[in-house]
Amino acid sequence: MEDILQLYTRPYDPDYPLICFDESSKQLICEVRKPLPPEPGRVERYDYEYQREGVCNLFMMFEPLVGWRHVEVTDQRTQIDYAQQIKI
Repeated sequence: MEDILQLYTRPYDPDYPLICFDESSKQLICEVRKPLPPEPGRVERYDYEYQREGVCNLFMMFEPLVGWRHVEVTDQRTQIDYAQQIKI
C-alpha cells in the first residue's frame, strides 16, 4: 500500500502519467408515484417505492495531477468492455 501512496507524491512527468482506473455497477430506477410538492413548512416528499430499470456499468479514468477525467457508461460489463476501456 505504501508503494501505491508514494506514486501520488511524485512530481508530474508527461512520459509516465499517473492514471487511475475504476469501474462501478449502478442500478437504474424510476419513481412509481409522482412526488408530493412542497407546502409551507414542508419539503417535497418522495415515496420509497421505485421501479427497476436495469443496470449500467461506469468505467472511470482520471489523471489527478493534470485534472483530466473521463467516464464511459456501458449497458453491460464484459471482458471485452473492460479491455476496450483499458485500450483508451
